[in-house]
Amino acid sequence: MAVVVKYVVERNGVERMTFTSKKEADAYDKMLDIAENLEELLGAVDVPLSEQQVESLSLQIAKQKDDFMNVLKGAKPTADKAPKKAKAAKTDENVTELKTKEA
Repeated sequence: MAVVVKYVVERNGVERMTFTSKKEADAYDKMLDIAENLEELLGAVDVPLSEQQVESLSLQIAKQKDDFMNVLKGAKPTADKAPKKAKAAKTDENVTELKTKEA
């Protein structure tokens, strides 16, 4: 019988993610802490955003915190991290999906 060690990241009694290394679990937990702090900050901004939008935006900023920090320090965003590529890929998937459903 094998013994497997798992690290579980839990928030408010909800299991969020399971990892096999403590380092990865700690990094994910820290990212969730940052996202929660960003939610509070964005909630106070005078821009009409839904609760879901604030949560999603906070999580994405936390996931890409290093890129955002560089931009806030005055650096230009790197081309390989441009969100347009991800959006284009998602659109292509949707088109393919629609063609498959029609056939």
